Amino acid sequence: MAAVFGRRMRRTAVTTAVAAAAVAALAASQAPGATGDDARDDRAGAAGSSPSPDGDSATGNSPYYTDLPPLRSPAPPTGKPGGPGTGEREAGLPATVLDAYKKAETAVRTDRPGCNLPWQLLAAIGKVESGQARGGRVDADGTTFTPILGPVLNGNGFARITDTDRGAYDGDTTHDRAVGPMQFIPSTWAFAGKDGNGDGKKDPNNIYDAALAAAHYLCANDRDLAVDDDLHAAILSYNRSTEYLNTVLSWLEYYRKGTHEVPDGTGVLPDDRSDTTQPSLPNLPNRPTHPTPGPSSPPTSPAPGPKPLPSPHKPDKQTGEKPGEKPDEAHRPGTPDPNTGTHRPPTPGKPGEGTGNPEPPKPPKPPKPSEQVARLANAGADELTATTGDAFEDRVAVKAETRSGLGVAKVKVRFTVSGDTDARFEGGARSVTVTTTATGTATAPELRAGERTGEFTVRARVVDRSLSAVEVPATVTAPRADALERIGDTPLTSAPGQEFAERLRVRATYEGERAAGVAATATLLKSAKDATAADEGPYFKGADGKPVRALTALKTDAEGKLLLPELYADDTAGTYLLRIVTHGGATLTVELKVAAPAA
Repeated sequence: MAAVFGRRMRRTAVTTAVAAAAVAALAASQAPGATGDDARDDRAGAAGSSPSPDGDSATGNSPYYTDLPPLRSPAPPTGKPGGPGTGEREAGLPATVLDAYKKAETAVRTDRPGCNLPWQLLAAIGKVESGQARGGRVDADGTTFTPILGPVLNGNGFARITDTDRGAYDGDTTHDRAVGPMQFIPSTWAFAGKDGNGDGKKDPNNIYDAALAAAHYLCANDRDLAVDDDLHAAILSYNRSTEYLNTVLSWLEYYRKGTHEVPDGTGVLPDDRSDTTQPSLPNLPNRPTHPTPGPSSPPTSPAPGPKPLPSPHKPDKQTGEKPGEKPDEAHRPGTPDPNTGTHRPPTPGKPGEGTGNPEPPKPPKPPKPSEQVARLANAGADELTATTGDAFEDRVAVKAETRSGLGVAKVKVRFTVSGDTDARFEGGARSVTVTTTATGTATAPELRAGERTGEFTVRARVVDRSLSAVEVPATVTAPRADALERIGDTPLTSAPGQEFAERLRVRATYEGERAAGVAATATLLKSAKDATAADEGPYFKGADGKPVRALTALKTDAEGKLLLPELYADDTAGTYLLRIVTHGGATLTVELKVAAPAA
């Protein structure tokens, strides 16, 4: 690591002091104030602390590159940011990587117009996460020549995340690893992955897919990245570290001032990583936090010496006393002159010093927005319902109110999905924080049901307050069908002991729309009045080849269609009934005939 430190020192030796001052100023002015739930994030990512154990971030708080941009802002040769040409090496972005960032910005401008995502933010994160896909080592489709993998997240210095993808993305079936040029962990990619190049696949090692996924991830929770608080929250959701935030902000500002395109594979590779400790040099701190005066620094003022004694021939300017005279009350400032009766003016001084300049009282600090809230009221649906895999039509909304019923703006409200359910907010989050609008209203993001049916609760509460929470019950039901129809009209017939020539096909709908994923049963009846399974006549074959006359594990496909297994006839001729029933009550009865062929 000494060699790496040496390269870094040589590259910035002239302006090391100014660089340290810039980083310190950036950290002081742009790092967000963390309170409540957000404070945990800053503590988890602070220097010298361990990453969050649950890996609650896009990267699982994996290590990242800590290189900082050059101090001199780049000047694009064409005068247009992002234009081709030559310039400062660090401002060069590989052609395919740059194209992916810009296309991702265009896509979210349409899908999320209120997000205001700049492509330079994707470039800043791509620089910090993978050095722009290792300097642009990608093929023509944007896929890296070799997978980019972070360290094993086994809890040894990083978060501990056991395997969630069976090694499909990271090749590790024991623990997860961050994957690709934007370093998504598999559990995050499972819900955040996108197809950015239109090839029908979502590949974290493809820069187009990864850049589009990162863009949507940063825009989640209705963030407006033109607002500093939302911008900081978005970056911290990627890696919950204040140092990470400051590093990304440094590159964002650098890229905003100008970039240029370079051929793929020729980008500048970073040196330093956050999981590598740099050794100290003699008499030189690792990372100076205060600038060292250099040749261009202004001269420092000489240290104050002892105050000069008053001249023996001149009176004191404040008391009028000559050297050797002893002051008395008649000559003290603020006391009446014994001869004229007038008051001597008080000595000028700082506020609060002397008798004539009392320090003005400080005005009381206004209460925080959360301290003005007297109650949290439901401002949305009283209950939520959805079928598995669908989004809930209604959203949870609340209003922060004063005692007089007025709305309170800028109050942080936490929405949490509580209960045994796999329903999640947009982006796969189980809980989100939303700030109230000018009317005091906070609306939760879209909530989507998973594959698990049942009941749960969405709870809303004011952050950092113990006020009563608003709870909205929610129910996830299985898909239903209210109508069934047969596809085709050919009679279903068979000779005794033979297989039916045609398989039965049906279509399920609900309120006129195709009903996908609807559970159904199929039963061969004893008679039209007896719905129990028959003990003779046509039958299906079970896994063991034996006759089965009732099927229960049926489900319609994505088009709402259902194709039944092959039917067989035994040696008993006659007319039989097959009845199909779906969840939701849709029923269809079909006639089957077993007869010897006509002579």
